[in-house]
Amino acid sequence: MEEKKKGFFSRLVQGLAKTRDNIVSGMDSIFSGFSAIDEDFYEELEETLIMGDLGIKTTMSIMEDLRKKVKEQHIKEPGECRQLLIDSIKNQMNLGENAYEFENRTSVVLVIGVNGVGKTTSVGKLAGLLKDDGKKVILGAADTFRAAAIEQLTEWANRAGVEIIAQQEGSDPAAVIYDAVAAAKSRKADVLICDTAGRLHNKKNLMEELKKINRIIDKEFPGAYRETLVVLDGTTGQNALSQARQFMEVADITGIILTKLDGTAKGGIAVAIQSELGIPVKYVGIGEQIEDLQKFHSEEFVEALFQRK
Repeated sequence: MEEKKKGFFSRLVQGLAKTRDNIVSGMDSIFSGFSAIDEDFYEELEETLIMGDLGIKTTMSIMEDLRKKVKEQHIKEPGECRQLLIDSIKNQMNLGENAYEFENRTSVVLVIGVNGVGKTTSVGKLAGLLKDDGKKVILGAADTFRAAAIEQLTEWANRAGVEIIAQQEGSDPAAVIYDAVAAAKSRKADVLICDTAGRLHNKKNLMEELKKINRIIDKEFPGAYRETLVVLDGTTGQNALSQARQFMEVADITGIILTKLDGTAKGGIAVAIQSELGIPVKYVGIGEQIEDLQKFHSEEFVEALFQRK
């Protein structure tokens, strides 16, 4: 398991290469190019962070923290700011202990996200991750309106070696959840993961559907621990942040799965999401294989981001 984690970290380092080139090389040239810490120095740094998809609000917090530390510690050399900046980014992402409580309880996990972000794939990978950890997992195929979503999830269930509860395409998602909850209870599953729709363009319908699903789980499985994860595509940068905000309006989001972090220049969005929304990024995806979804560790992420070649 430790070996797998090491392999994942080295792939994360590789996957963040474009983001690193985008943000870190720009920063390093500022640290080495300026001979004094002045307004121009701060402005250049600020611009680099914003361009790296950390977002204006997060960047302002980081810069404020940096200015304060420079003053308090009487720092004169620009190069000495590098570690301070790294520490400040880590602080922005530190929301206390990332909660994976659902793994230790009988739980129901709803996974939502718009088409194309890798939602169904993430459900399958998460099932594989939990199964490897010795958990009994059942999948509920409640994204019944997207063509081929059920077949895709069935394929992932087979890959992960877990059971799936599904109905016909176009059937009522709440009915699928009802069946899935009944199966989870009778088969004593540890975790029921439900792939649900994410039609953000029709927010009212989505809200009603999620309410109905939640009512069924509350009624039929009152003792289950609840988790709602939203899947976001890391390559979309600030758009992912606005998607997360919209989902927060329709559901009680407890965590983020950030996909497609490999090969994107917008990896800084992971910092912005945690800092601005106060919702932890719980898992990151960096590839197509079943093991390419792992728990997110902000310290490791920042280290990977700033690792020098």
